[in-house]
Amino acid sequence: MTKEHDATLAATLNALREAIGDDAVRTGDAIGERSMTDYTRHAPMRPAALLLPRTTQEVARAMMICNDAHQSVVPQGGMTGLAGGAVPRATDIAIALDRMSGVEDIDVASATMSVLAGTTLQVAQDAAAQAGFELTLDLGARGSCQIGGNLATNAGGNRVIQSGTARDQVLGLEAVLATGAVLTSMSRVIKNNTGYDLKHLFIGSEGTLGIITRAVLKLHPQRASRHTALVALDGYDAAVNLLRSLARRFGNDIGAFEIMWPDFFDFGVSLTTEARSPFEHAHPLYALIEHASFDARDDGERFASALGDALDSRAIRDAVIAQSVADARALWAIRECTAEFPSRLDPVNFDVSLSIGEIGRFVDQCRAALDKKWPGNRSYFFGHIGDSNLHVTVDGHSVPGVEHHAIYAFVYAMLGPLNGSVSAEHGVGLLKREFLPISRSPEELAAMRAIKHALDPNGILNPGKLL
Repeated sequence: MTKEHDATLAATLNALREAIGDDAVRTGDAIGERSMTDYTRHAPMRPAALLLPRTTQEVARAMMICNDAHQSVVPQGGMTGLAGGAVPRATDIAIALDRMSGVEDIDVASATMSVLAGTTLQVAQDAAAQAGFELTLDLGARGSCQIGGNLATNAGGNRVIQSGTARDQVLGLEAVLATGAVLTSMSRVIKNNTGYDLKHLFIGSEGTLGIITRAVLKLHPQRASRHTALVALDGYDAAVNLLRSLARRFGNDIGAFEIMWPDFFDFGVSLTTEARSPFEHAHPLYALIEHASFDARDDGERFASALGDALDSRAIRDAVIAQSVADARALWAIRECTAEFPSRLDPVNFDVSLSIGEIGRFVDQCRAALDKKWPGNRSYFFGHIGDSNLHVTVDGHSVPGVEHHAIYAFVYAMLGPLNGSVSAEHGVGLLKREFLPISRSPEELAAMRAIKHALDPNGILNPGKLL
């Protein structure tokens, strides 16, 4: 930093303290490690300051001051991201909405919830449940991730095939622009055909166009009964056939269909309490399936019968059906072992999207290519195939001396010819920025840059992320 920059920053911080209070502006050691990087642990860096506003008006005042000073600002949520989208530089000011937390109201008639952006997903889910509804967005990081971050990254999660992504849960939105202007459209109506639907500019924009401060979310009737099963399959084609068969039989009652290749499944099993597979033998592929019904009298017999028919016809190899909530949690624990990736692996994470029919072939191609390039590598394949989403994690410890960037470039090069997306649900952030042209045309990127310049002319919001 130059002396001129130091002086400008000091003046900016003084103005921020006057505008939003001394206790809302932290510097130096008062900034905790949580603000330095996200779940990827990529390039941790203490920002020049951390702002903790209490209201939308304070966010607006802070942005106006930063914009006038051309001071870069990095919006941060629960820091559970997997693309480096909230990682600051030493010269950035981070802004977190932790103090802007809580459910403002639940409108029973319109089945909506008005919520502040700093509210954790689990708090919002619990509030919906207490009111007799369900907030269908669900992620493994539900206890830490925040609504603002969920929307800024257009989070997906486990139940996209039933309810859609975060974008599909939003009716209204409030966001603060880089200039400090506040766009408030907290509408509860479903049909609003009055020109540009501005909320969709901010959902999925990763904090590069504005800071989401409040939202109106759709709520749904509670599913009265849930039944969970772990199924063993001959391979990927068998998984797709089973998914389609269950969809024909149960429609939208299939809430989750998570598949796990043996590498991932065995890793997940190794972390469970008993460290023993629910199956007597190993199998080529596994699917964790959730059937969620509105009928409180549904005791799971129809779901069990469908799996029994699949077993009789050899569409599946074996099945374990959870007999209790504890059983279901134990099965889900295998799938949610990803929470242990940062502590047990040096994870290089891929979150890609391909045509459902291509996923199985891509896995085979990717695994073979990785084995040829780096013999002995440990790679884990799993995903939500109902919404065309595949996750791949390569353990960097198993390819010593190889930089993460080289692994990213190698895998993404295989994705391009298949017209796949480099990000299905985690966003672009820092880690995928240079690979965005694989999934976006030059014309699309030019349009995105034009929108960015129009809403953030000084380029202060989350610079270097996404674009």
